[in-house]
Amino acid sequence: MYQDKTLVCKECGEEFIFSAGEQEFYAERGFQNEPRRCKNCRSKRKNEDRPPREYFTAVCAACGGEARIPFEPKSDRPVYCSECFAKMKANG
Repeated sequence: MYQDKTLVCKECGEEFIFSAGEQEFYAERGFQNEPRRCKNCRSKRKNEDRPPREYFTAVCAACGGEARIPFEPKSDRPVYCSECFAKMKANG
């Protein structure tokens, strides 16, 4: 029913693909207009007003390695690096 379309970004002038899946998503949500910006320009515009995220460094409670986290660690709660956190999440 839908076919990929090549559109031109109004922000940077680069071509981008408006995929058949994206078109179906837009139709399901009742959006009438096609996107006018590529994914990169949409992301930049969306995050324009946000301050840059501050990261903190902590020691991983599982492996002892460095963990970079987007919140200030508290001494009463363990902090895990992304690898150990993913393992714990997978194991339930």
